Amino acid sequence: MPTDIKSRRGGRAARKALHDAPVPDADRAIRPGMVGGLFQPLQQADLERIHQAALTVLETIGFSNAIPSCIERVVAAGGTLTHDGRLLFPRALVEDTIANAARNFPLYGQDPSRDLEPWGNNVHFGTGGAAVHIYESETNEYRESTISDLYDIARLVDNLDNIHFFQRPIVARDIVEPDVMDINTAYACISGTTKHVGTSMGNPESVTKILEMLHVVAGGEDKWRARPFVSQSSCFVVPPLAFAEDACHCLEVAVQGGMPILLIAAGQAGATGPAALAGSIMQEVAEVLAGLVYVNLIKPGHPAIFGAWPFVSDLRTGAMSGGSGEQALLSAACAQMANYYDLCGSMPAGMTDAKTPDAQHGYEKGYTEALLAHAGGNLIYEAAGMQASLLGFSKEALIIDNDMIGGILRTVRGIEITEDSLSVETLRSVCLDGPGHYLGHEQTIKRMKTEYVYPEIGNRMSPKEWIEAGSESIMDGARRKVKEILDSPHPTHITAQQDILIRENHDIRLPAQIMGPDLKLT
Repeated sequence: MPTDIKSRRGGRAARKALHDAPVPDADRAIRPGMVGGLFQPLQQADLERIHQAALTVLETIGFSNAIPSCIERVVAAGGTLTHDGRLLFPRALVEDTIANAARNFPLYGQDPSRDLEPWGNNVHFGTGGAAVHIYESETNEYRESTISDLYDIARLVDNLDNIHFFQRPIVARDIVEPDVMDINTAYACISGTTKHVGTSMGNPESVTKILEMLHVVAGGEDKWRARPFVSQSSCFVVPPLAFAEDACHCLEVAVQGGMPILLIAAGQAGATGPAALAGSIMQEVAEVLAGLVYVNLIKPGHPAIFGAWPFVSDLRTGAMSGGSGEQALLSAACAQMANYYDLCGSMPAGMTDAKTPDAQHGYEKGYTEALLAHAGGNLIYEAAGMQASLLGFSKEALIIDNDMIGGILRTVRGIEITEDSLSVETLRSVCLDGPGHYLGHEQTIKRMKTEYVYPEIGNRMSPKEWIEAGSESIMDGARRKVKEILDSPHPTHITAQQDILIRENHDIRLPAQIMGPDLKLT
């Protein structure tokens, strides 16, 4: 064989080997924590006016329905309880809390490689919500969600690179006892994924039981407190400006137990929040700042996530409209407010009003999530799988949304300008010494995985190739991917011994999934 042919074949083999080689996480085209912040719907003066208005509201209007322990703490710190039972927060107390609040705290996974750094303008996407229905794509119907669905969704998320944390997205409708549902919800989440988990708890006893379970999984209370891998989603406020008493009791137990707190204030513009978008933002900022004061009076410097979540109403009907342009603006503006305070911020996006993963699903999720990511939202909740204005969840949509989020993250990363990326010497070698094109060039092969993102199920074939391959729709591809993941072996990061101990002490309704010598699949 001529030497030049051998050389060409050897070159192709070398290029293929380079293409097939795994890329270190640090060199991937996208990864958790891409830096956003370029989209700013509010100017600096706007941020300051919202902040000052929120301080005025807290100082002069305050909160109703505070529980005694909250009143005691706030009054001892300089607050006032009015004759009609409203708890007022002085400006100095709020501003001192903001100055001394926890910053730059990681959100831990059970697997340390999945720890997140949600500060600055670092962007992360996750699930979330409390959907009560599952969309069945094959029958085009909705059915009630179950605890097994929750576990399966956690397993799916565990295998999707662009969904960085797992917030409970559905309610287990097959468990009617609230406390049993709380602990089964937490168990299904942590047994299905090693990513950071967020969930809610309905009463203090549930929080205590869940903490006991987490100590078992972590290997002891000290190890749990060193790396808390579950956060409590606390709807501590009933907008406008009223504390939710049960949620406050739960919050206190969680803080004392070392659990990070997501402070959610979720007024609905035109219903439980002002119809004016600026007023809707201001109210939720004020409510979250009150929660931040509360948490820091329980335990100074405790990890608390700034969750200003103003939602949108369709003012013609009063129905929630999670996929609206107004929702995109509200969430992006709240990301700016979190960044203004230099606090870890969470906001919702991707709450499409569409009932199926269709064109409406795509455009509503696309602009709400892209704008929030470009605004620098640290933790973007409800971004994958949600349908029907948070009432439904689709496992296939979860797969589709993972592709979409990958593309969004690539736009957040932007274009880096370096000597190598400007490619002067590459162009010189191609034009003067090479074949006149960049196919197979060392730079092309090198940057295939470090600069470009490829969809898992999005189809880039030509029409002819697509037809010859069976004309698979994106929904077909999503169904295939769901089946592929759920047919794979179950996670084993919770050991059989841990699982047995948990089941001996708690009413776990999820069928046993972790195989061991003394444990059988039930």
